[in-house]
Amino acid sequence: MPPRAMWKGAISFGLVTIPVAVFPATEEKSLKFNQLHDEDNGRIRYKRVCDIDGEEVSYEHIVKGYEYEKDHYVVLTDEDLDKVPLESSRAIDIVQFVDLEEIDPVLYKKSYYLVPDETGAKAYALLRKALSEENRVGIAKVSFRDKEHLAALRFKDNVFVLETMYWPDEIRAAEFDTVNADAKVRAQEVEMAKSLIDNLTEPWNPEAYRDEYRDALFEIVEKKIAGEEIEVVPEATPAKVVDLMEALKASVAAAKKKTPAHKAAAKKSAAKKTAAKKAAAPRKKAAAG
Repeated sequence: MPPRAMWKGAISFGLVTIPVAVFPATEEKSLKFNQLHDEDNGRIRYKRVCDIDGEEVSYEHIVKGYEYEKDHYVVLTDEDLDKVPLESSRAIDIVQFVDLEEIDPVLYKKSYYLVPDETGAKAYALLRKALSEENRVGIAKVSFRDKEHLAALRFKDNVFVLETMYWPDEIRAAEFDTVNADAKVRAQEVEMAKSLIDNLTEPWNPEAYRDEYRDALFEIVEKKIAGEEIEVVPEATPAKVVDLMEALKASVAAAKKKTPAHKAAAKKSAAKKTAAKKAAAPRKKAAAG
């Protein structure tokens, strides 16, 4: 049974409007812990306390305040927030289309499924098919949860996915003293690294991965509930890398032993995709002309 829709609006591009409902596409499955008093296991509760009079404050008396200078606030009411002039309040307004590869994944924030109303099913299918054949994503603006979001519109398993994104000025610059792009590496080291990458390359299968830490943690919880003793697993000592080239050679040798049988099929599939892209390029140029 799907979760409740968290927002309703419409996808719009050009003069086309597609009524949709928005559903969360992900859920956290980490184990949740409560804070307890170590003497009697009593729950530690948090109270909303005013730092002026020391009194506990109920939700109905809490307002939003923006600190424009130290200890000075301007209060914004719900009515004030409703007056913010946003065209994207009830529309997922597609402003342009881009190639999927152009978007840096660091911009992605959270995923939502977009499910159409019956009246928009045909237009929904049309946009999905057109984007699929062109390998494009829509870039849109949308407002929900008291904030305007930049978003990418793509599809997964025939359902549109809205990926909210960070605004460009929210991404921190990657400026670190220890990152030396000019570090000299030998040609043999590059070739050996490529060989290691090649041996570890295989088709992407997300189902092959599990949160092993969560599984192990849950197993410990179950053992403690059953009153069983918890074994201490000795931590493996990381091997010291003395020579980069020797480490690469040893890594390549180890990777070759684990090379999957389907690697050849993966390479063949990749070659087909590359050939298809090259064949499609002249057709697109001709169409543009």
